[in-house]
Amino acid sequence: MDNRASDKPRLLLVDDDETYCRVLKSALEKRNYEVLVANDVQSGIELAEQNLPEYAVIDLRIGHESGLELVKKLISLDANTACVMLTGFASIATAVEAIKLGAIHYLTKPANADEILAALHKNEGDATVSISESPLSVKRLEWEHLQKILMQHDGNISAAARALNMHRRTLQRKLEKRPVRE
Repeated sequence: MDNRASDKPRLLLVDDDETYCRVLKSALEKRNYEVLVANDVQSGIELAEQNLPEYAVIDLRIGHESGLELVKKLISLDANTACVMLTGFASIATAVEAIKLGAIHYLTKPANADEILAALHKNEGDATVSISESPLSVKRLEWEHLQKILMQHDGNISAAARALNMHRRTLQRKLEKRPVRE
């Protein structure tokens, strides 16, 4: 288990977008990383258990599964694994949960290899990050609220729909839409 064949740092990449994984893997290997790729949560867990990574880049939504579960598992295997959460569905609730579970950074897609590596090696927060002058739009507030309630119900759409007094399919449709960019 975890037989290190090279001196390259090991990075686990888990995303259901196979093309994105292939491109990112190639870019990271050119930057001297040993890259292990999985396209679902279970495969990611199995790879991590067999070959403990120093770094992990995990998509938030992997098929119908949550990458948050994988962050939790990786940190339980080795608290020193530096995890970055990637998402095309950014929300405050999922960012907070990712950090609470042990991720060190949260990036929105599309993110390139340089941005990901910078995030993996960033050891401190940035107090100079700019603060928006305008409030969130109503559509964005709705998206954030849905994400918060979904997180409170451990990703269970049926339970979240009941809590929101909303039909489950209506909630699913709303969640499938990408959030409004601010």
